[in-house]
Amino acid sequence: MNTSISKTINTILKTTTKSLFVMLAMAASFNVTAANADETLKTVQKQWAKCQYDTFNKENKISCLNSLIAMNQEELDSDPSRDDLKVWLAINKSTLAGAEGGLGALSLVKEAKGLLEEVISSDSQVLEGSAYTSLGSLYYQVPGWPIGFGDDDEAELMLQKALAINPNGIDPNFFYGDFLANNGDTAQAIAFLKKAQKAAPREGRELADQGRQREIERKLKELE
Repeated sequence: MNTSISKTINTILKTTTKSLFVMLAMAASFNVTAANADETLKTVQKQWAKCQYDTFNKENKISCLNSLIAMNQEELDSDPSRDDLKVWLAINKSTLAGAEGGLGALSLVKEAKGLLEEVISSDSQVLEGSAYTSLGSLYYQVPGWPIGFGDDDEAELMLQKALAINPNGIDPNFFYGDFLANNGDTAQAIAFLKKAQKAAPREGRELADQGRQREIERKLKELE
């Protein structure tokens, strides 16, 4: 083989091999980053379930949620593009508002509303439309004007959008059923609550599923 051709081939092979190693290293780095991101989300979700369903004293629940919000905020500050963590920061703030109660909780739900609106503008499909579910639940649970931003029409719109994305999910069906019950549509409320009751278990979210199923059962007993 011609020496110059041989050198050219060797150079190409070395360059290709080097590029392949770089690509493999980048892929490995991406996989590690993705795995870390997934673990962060799971940690936030599991800790929320612990605060909500496994912490019964009011002061302890508030303390648990405050610690979780601080951790959630820190993780989001390190990567502001994480729409999934924005959804969960909104959920955590809303849950804290419910635990604290009173007019002071309004600032928390307003912050939650802003976060959820940001996510919907950025990626409404994230976490199977959970931003719509959470925002819808706020709209029907928060007082209306002049105290808060509550609005049943907006609540129904948001919850129906959530169901369009995740029609069999436990949360969108539960909250839509609860919304319908609050508005006197008992038959439809029962239908959606029973659908929520049959939702598939969520991997790694056993405590959250158990807690939600208890809420569904209590609501059905009130209606049937």
